[in-house]
Amino acid sequence: MADVDLADLTAFVAVARAGGFREAARSTGGSASGLSETVRRLEARLGVRLLNRTTRSVAPTEAGERLLERLAPALGEVAAALDVVNGFRDRPAGTLRLNVPISAARLVLPDIVPGFLAAYPDIRLEVIAEDGFVDVLAAGCDAGIRYDERLEQDMIAVPIGPRVQRFATAAAPAYWDARGRPAHPRDLLGHACLRGRFASGVMPPWEFERDGEVVRVDPTGPLIVRPGTAADLGIAAAIAGAGAGVIHLFEGWLQPQLDAGTLEPVLEEWWQPFSGPFLYYPGRRHLPAPLRAFVDFVRAGA
Repeated sequence: MADVDLADLTAFVAVARAGGFREAARSTGGSASGLSETVRRLEARLGVRLLNRTTRSVAPTEAGERLLERLAPALGEVAAALDVVNGFRDRPAGTLRLNVPISAARLVLPDIVPGFLAAYPDIRLEVIAEDGFVDVLAAGCDAGIRYDERLEQDMIAVPIGPRVQRFATAAAPAYWDARGRPAHPRDLLGHACLRGRFASGVMPPWEFERDGEVVRVDPTGPLIVRPGTAADLGIAAAIAGAGAGVIHLFEGWLQPQLDAGTLEPVLEEWWQPFSGPFLYYPGRRHLPAPLRAFVDFVRAGA
């Protein structure tokens, strides 16, 4: 077998994980053309095609899949071994990659990230915000943030951010003046409601709770948006007034509009509380120094 450069193997893993050369270039700081040439060189040395390339996507061949399965854990061990040196530095250094929901990027991390970066100036933080559930390791991330119902059982979970959150229901005062204010969650069935549909196609009902009674309603309305990615559009539509409708979203996301009076809350005694998010990561003996520093920082502020 011809000699293979470790950097070439690392490049292959990055491209296979990212699903494309441009995507991998963004995550590695390299160039798409450079990565493409590196993978071609690796394939030539091994004498086998590792990636199927089309104009729209890049995906591992069967040989590439088998190599990726064995190679990714091995490269992880190499990175962990090299990271041990970080323990001998005055300040930990390196890159920390987090995969988080958009709501956490907006509502949780702004209270944490500035202080963390100030405390650890040699750490580079990369945040990938998306609402779909992903395997953080397969995605090339060190850790993620998710809510408890989305956590994998073999992960370590550390509370991060507010421990209790609520969904809030609101509309523009002009809308309520024109349509009337609901006295019960079921009254929303007679209102124009701005809904959210996840990438999976699921449009979750609106849930309310008071004194142990849970009420779920499935109202209709003039606008459907993707939660997270297009939530601001829903808020703008709700603020627009009588021609828009009612929005049901994280209380923290709506708080600026509630404080400003551009949105008026209703049914506050019915707003359903839920557990706050968790930072989660694999339960392994050695954590990369940047992740260990972040975990310690989050725990200290809890």
